[in-house]
Parts: sequence; C-alpha cells; structure tokens
Amino acid sequence: MSAPSQSIPGKTVLITGCSSGFGEATARLFADRGWNVVATMRTPDTHRLPARENILVTRLDVLDPASIDAAIAAGITRFGAIDVLVNNAGFGLFGVFEATPRPKVMEQFAVNVFGVMDVTRALLPHFRQRQTGVVINVSSGAGIFTLPMISLYCASKFALEGFSEALSYELASVGVTVKIVEPGGVTSTRFGERSEAEAATATDLADYRPFVAAVQETFTGLRAARAGSTAQEVAETIFTAATDGTDQLRYVATQDIKPLVAARRETSEERYMALMRGQFMPR
Repeated sequence: MSAPSQSIPGKTVLITGCSSGFGEATARLFADRGWNVVATMRTPDTHRLPARENILVTRLDVLDPASIDAAIAAGITRFGAIDVLVNNAGFGLFGVFEATPRPKVMEQFAVNVFGVMDVTRALLPHFRQRQTGVVINVSSGAGIFTLPMISLYCASKFALEGFSEALSYELASVGVTVKIVEPGGVTSTRFGERSEAEAATATDLADYRPFVAAVQETFTGLRAARAGSTAQEVAETIFTAATDGTDQLRYVATQDIKPLVAARRETSEERYMALMRGQFMPR
C-alpha cells in the first residue's frame, strides 16, 4: 500500500460505523479540526456527513473482508496514508440470554469482536511499514461492569477489552499505540433503537417476565440519570485519545458511568457485588 504522488496533506483517521451516533460525531469533529477523515459505513448512500475535500465516505462492512480492504485502499489513495484507526462499529443485544437465538449470539461477536479484529489486522501492515499508528477501540461501560439483559453485549465488550490490552503490548514493539474508549449509555444515538429491535426477535419466556419488568424499571431510572451524556462528549474523548501522544490505555468517555466504574475498579469484590445485587437481584 504505497502512497500516491498526489495526496491531501495532513493527518488521516479511518472510522467505522459513521452513519450515526459516535461514528458520525467523531467524523465531524476530526474533519472540523483539520484532519482527513475516511468515514466508513455499511450503507454510505444514507450518510449525513457534509461534502468536504477532507472527508471520504466509503463502504465498509466489518463482516465483509473485501470491503475492509477496499476502504483502506481508498483512504490511502485519497489521503496518502492513514494515521489513526477508530473501531467504532457495533451493536447491542438486549434480552435474557436463554431467550436469545444462537445465530444472534454469533452475530454479536462477529460484529463487536471479530469485525474489530479483521479491520485492525487489515490496517496493521500499513502501520507497521510506517512504524507509527494509533488503534482506538470503542468499548463501553459494559466492558467494565455488567448489567442484566445485556449479557451478550457485555461478553463482547469484555472480550474487546482483553484483546485490546493484550494487543497493546504486541504493537508497542512496532511503534503502534492501542487505546480503549469507554462510553456510557448515550441516549442521543440510534444504538438503543437497534437494541430494542433486536430484543423483539427474542423468545418470550414467561418465567423471566417479573424479573424483566423490574430490570426495565431500573433501567428507566438509569436512562434519566444519564440524559446529559452526548455523542459529542464521546467524540471529544476519542479525539483526545488520538492526539494526546501518551500510552494511556483506557479513557472513560462519559460522566454517567463513573460511579459504577469506580465501584468496579476501586472497591472490594464484596462491596461491588452487594451494590449490584441490591440493584438487580429479585427482592
């Protein structure tokens, strides 16, 4: 992947999942701050990004390796090089584990874990050749602590966190930095819409109904508490991770999850489990 003789100067970021939410906000922010942006998504015909010289909108489906290679090649051809990768594309399953069909379980990991791995692997030869690069993986508070009804989403994000941390040691040896950005449940994105749509495909198991109703009531209160968190806040954190020049691994992106992050990381196992069980276990 050699740089062409004619390219647009400046730093370049490739971002997955730019059709809405964190990806769209991050693409706009980087472009506004003078970066070249390779804004990728499964269906680029529906994008809402402005037509600008420093924004290339192109197709990338993390489940389609050919589209990954094509998007990377298009970005390098347009801008000369890629400096930062933001693995943002993902979705969440909502519902009790027992009621979730196995194909949906496989899809959750295919998108949130294996898709990230495939995009990263495809870009690493370019980073390694240049002896520089930053990989930013968008995780979640659900990659730090767990919540009922999203066990599969939590499992995928825990896997992403473990992969990212281990990968950071390997890539440091070739000049590449790995970062993890951990947002909370921002209500201003379409993430919740897809989660609700996915929940509709799950089997309704009557034995779980009282628990599900109680958990949904708790979640209603949690959503109200996090109403102030925005996709812009997450985009700012991603930009900081890309540009701060440090080897810091994890960045908590929204204020709403900080109490639970502190409970998980800074208290004893006994206190943490007592807190969570008090919230979610049947009374």
